[in-house]
Amino acid sequence: MKQRGRHRRRRRGAALRAVLTGTALALTATATLISVSQAEVTGDPGALKPLSAAADTAPLRLQEHLIPARALDRLSTAMGGAAGVSTVIDDTDRALREGSACSADDRASLPVAPSPARAYCWDPADTTSGAWRPASVTTSGDADEDGVWGRHRVVLAGWTHSATTGRATERGLARVAFVDADDPGRLAYRWVLLVIPVQGGRDYRGLTSHVSGMVWHHNKLLVTTSTGGAEALYVYDLDRIQRTTVDGPAIGRVPGGWSADGYRYVMPAVGSYRFTSGRCSASGPPCPGALALDRGTSPDSLVAAEWTAPDGDRKARLWRYAFSSDPARGGLLATDRAGRADAVEAYRTRAAGIRGVLSYRRPGTDTASWYVGRLPSSRDGRGALWRQDGKGARAAHCGADASHHCWARSAGSLSFWQETGEVWSLSDRMLFALPLASLDRSLN
Repeated sequence: MKQRGRHRRRRRGAALRAVLTGTALALTATATLISVSQAEVTGDPGALKPLSAAADTAPLRLQEHLIPARALDRLSTAMGGAAGVSTVIDDTDRALREGSACSADDRASLPVAPSPARAYCWDPADTTSGAWRPASVTTSGDADEDGVWGRHRVVLAGWTHSATTGRATERGLARVAFVDADDPGRLAYRWVLLVIPVQGGRDYRGLTSHVSGMVWHHNKLLVTTSTGGAEALYVYDLDRIQRTTVDGPAIGRVPGGWSADGYRYVMPAVGSYRFTSGRCSASGPPCPGALALDRGTSPDSLVAAEWTAPDGDRKARLWRYAFSSDPARGGLLATDRAGRADAVEAYRTRAAGIRGVLSYRRPGTDTASWYVGRLPSSRDGRGALWRQDGKGARAAHCGADASHHCWARSAGSLSFWQETGEVWSLSDRMLFALPLASLDRSLN
């Protein structure tokens, strides 16, 4: 369980802020010299349009489905008892390299403007084949206000395997990199495979879904799902990580114990949220893409962005759900007696291809600004990051043509670490962080 000790957190947070407020990485100065594609400087998504009519908000309703505790306990007992986040962090087996030690191709994937304060590339064993791709990020800054979980500062990065390439046993699976971020100069990580209990907790199967959004709140991890059904989110419990006992290609119970395609740890789902109106579609519920936590609301809220094709003209939806304030339901959404969760705020935006979303109320303002990171219509180009509200939108400019396409290549989700004031995100090859203040300066 979460171990408190806030009296020593401030000094560590100050050290991280000092790192972030120093000069930006030299590697991003190199990236600034990279020629930005001659994309059109248009694409302004404009002002947000509030959605309040029942016909607009009803498709956003979710139904909660929790797996019975007896099934989860049965699986945990059979596997020898649960492990915690600290167990995984103390068992890291791969290292992230700092930006200056990364390849030119890695550095070329970073944003041009604003430039990251620090960046890291993954172990080449995880990026060389291209079969696994990162898309989502959340941190212990989401999990708790002090930014620490147990003894550690932790970053979680969600990756999905291609459904068409690589080994058949891996196709479509989802895994999470548990990153030890205690020392900003020496990040290390260990993989945990996401699984779903079956047969009343007597077995499990791999989650086969694109994990485009992920939020860690209290001891729960909420991830988006694209399984083809009405599911919108799967829920995982960070206190129910399990160790495997057999190193083999199978996933689940095998002769002699438990296997997970070679992974030492698995995390079984404890529940899911499904749209009550059926599968996502243009005329029905949205296909959930990016997720983020907003601590500026009371209670805290989960913000979400709809996935739409970056080269399409369909307008996307942005919305939020309130988290439960019941201590017994930490990390779960607020629901009515029937287990239904309704959106407490929703908007329409002209932005398409949204891969990252944040909602943040800046000091001195009455309403929140929404930050949306977008993919380019071309697979070879850079994305754009816009800040939107009810009055309009702004984006950073870069390159000789003053293009808005300045964000990371194949950028993923966004996560704001409130204690340090930094935003974490990732490209298709690197993990990076930058102060929210510098992001705002670039948009002004």
